Amino acid sequence: MRSFVVAIAVFAGVAGAASPIVATSGYASGSWSQAPVYEYVLLATSRTSTLEEELNASADAGFRFQDVMGGETAFGGNEVVAVMSRVEGGEPGRYEYKLLATSRTSTMQNEAQEAADAGFRYVGQTIFSSTFGGKEVVLIVERDRESEPVPFEVKLLATSRTGTMQRELEEAGAAGFEFVGFTVASTRFGGSEVVSIMRRPRER
Repeated sequence: MRSFVVAIAVFAGVAGAASPIVATSGYASGSWSQAPVYEYVLLATSRTSTLEEELNASADAGFRFQDVMGGETAFGGNEVVAVMSRVEGGEPGRYEYKLLATSRTSTMQNEAQEAADAGFRYVGQTIFSSTFGGKEVVLIVERDRESEPVPFEVKLLATSRTGTMQRELEEAGAAGFEFVGFTVASTRFGGSEVVSIMRRPRER
């Protein structure tokens, strides 16, 4: 019988300051002994600006973004929760992150394009209910400091009608745009919306 070792330390989601939770996993014996050991950091905060700082602090230690979700936790209330991972002995400081958060889809379109022009690429999105911003669309974008950036054109589609979204997705696809992610939630200005992010390579 193979043993599975898991060690966990937690990030406290306190507004303005969170402490890291690092989880390490690996097989201790048997044929899996040569399998890579993965370490995880869970980030939970009620401030989106704090999350960006924590993402980059973890990236400086060699962690890379895996997933994000906004919601209500038992102790932290409305929080954004993200998971990052690294292979033990991974490369520190390779990746850089930027968090885009707005309740206006037109603003998000502009910010997402500016980030893409700066070499960042989409890695995740969620809806977050903040104390001051209301319900916001949150995008997380990543830049690899060691790779030449690939220029992308970004298109954000937002509508309260799924039939309309179907048509807009087809039109964007026909124009060469690739679907990368979406959320379905109630935003402050758009009401209940489907928000999709599309991208296509831009000629250099």
